[in-house]
Amino acid sequence: MTLARREFLQLSSTALGSAMLLPGLLAAASSQNLYSNSIVIDGLGFPGSMDSPDQSELSMEEISDVARSGLTAVHLTLGEVGTMPPLQAFEKIIRDTTHWDAEISSNSEVFLAVRSSADIQTAKSVGKTGLIYGLQDGVAFEDDIDRLVSLQHVGIRVIQPTYNRRNLLGDGCLEAADAGLSQTGSKAVEQIQQLGILLDLSHCGRRTAADAIALAKRPVSFTHTGCFALAEHPRHRTDQELKAVADTGGVSGIFIMPYLAKGAQPTAADVLAHLAHAIKVAGEDHVSLGTDGLISPAVLTDEYKQQFREMT
Repeated sequence: MTLARREFLQLSSTALGSAMLLPGLLAAASSQNLYSNSIVIDGLGFPGSMDSPDQSELSMEEISDVARSGLTAVHLTLGEVGTMPPLQAFEKIIRDTTHWDAEISSNSEVFLAVRSSADIQTAKSVGKTGLIYGLQDGVAFEDDIDRLVSLQHVGIRVIQPTYNRRNLLGDGCLEAADAGLSQTGSKAVEQIQQLGILLDLSHCGRRTAADAIALAKRPVSFTHTGCFALAEHPRHRTDQELKAVADTGGVSGIFIMPYLAKGAQPTAADVLAHLAHAIKVAGEDHVSLGTDGLISPAVLTDEYKQQFREMT
């Protein structure tokens, strides 16, 4: 038995549409047409499957899964998260960009590199899935923010200053001190926005996120998160934070993670509850999906079920 993420996205689109579209429009369009006619972006996702080793070439089946998904674009994480010295982390990102550039070139009938918003429109018009390169940690440039220029040059378009822990830029969401951005972090945030890179605050500590939003001259994002009001967890965002991101013109994406259901296995009802709450707080133009999941369906083996229970 498999559960394809596209099926969930179609159901989500239908449920959201019932709240946002005129009844007459809903009556005239099937859920499939609504999905296929929309620009659909996963705020954080990963081509491939549970069996794909790092840096391995995608299989034909995994490529086919992407093509069938109907996704217009997906934000794809490159590099590491706080587990390497800065220069090694930077080199890992360069290797990852080389790997994914090769995947795009080898599978150009399915993939398209996204370097600007116009590329997302192009991906939709030609029926491809655009890959948006992003980082979930700023460790690669924490000791030299001039590396940001090189990262922008190789295609990085989304950056989180911190992951869960502290780095030289600021505190992550699991740091009890919640010390906010450092002076270097503040300069990095300004540089990120000047370069036209989307500032992602998903894993940042609350004060770090607040400091970054206060500095923002362009929209910022929580690409993958949940609502703290529904399930208190360090990775979830308060109503005040969701509204603050919306006020910059940015978007908060709801993920599909166990945190949504307070340590129980989440269901579609949990995901929809978080979506509905975020829309109520931030407005429908500022809420999205960032699944934090794989595009290929999970195969529900006994081993997978056991791993899932442990993670939950």
